[in-house]
Amino acid sequence: MKATIAWWDLAKSTQTIATLRNRLSNNEVEPWKNIKGLRSKFWISEAANNLWGALMLWESEEYMQQPLPPNLAAELIGYPPTMRLVFKVEALVEENYETVLQEEA
Repeated sequence: MKATIAWWDLAKSTQTIATLRNRLSNNEVEPWKNIKGLRSKFWISEAANNLWGALMLWESEEYMQQPLPPNLAAELIGYPPTMRLVFKVEALVEENYETVLQEEA
């Protein structure tokens, strides 16, 4: 299992956390609901540092390579993420049960 985090520093953008949040309420999340292998996607913000981002939890790295919906955040913000990180998920707790993930081949 893999997790990806993409962060945008909004300092050079005309977009704000509020304007990006407003887009979420306009059904911009809909295209992500049927992406194979995407367990969860979280849109995240951190106001103290003016950051906007997304955290995605994938079944495997293979699923991360498929065609994805347009990156509307990048289009609106005007540049790619300031930082993008990929992590191996070692363990996961969901819905009151614990899953310890096995080593990926």
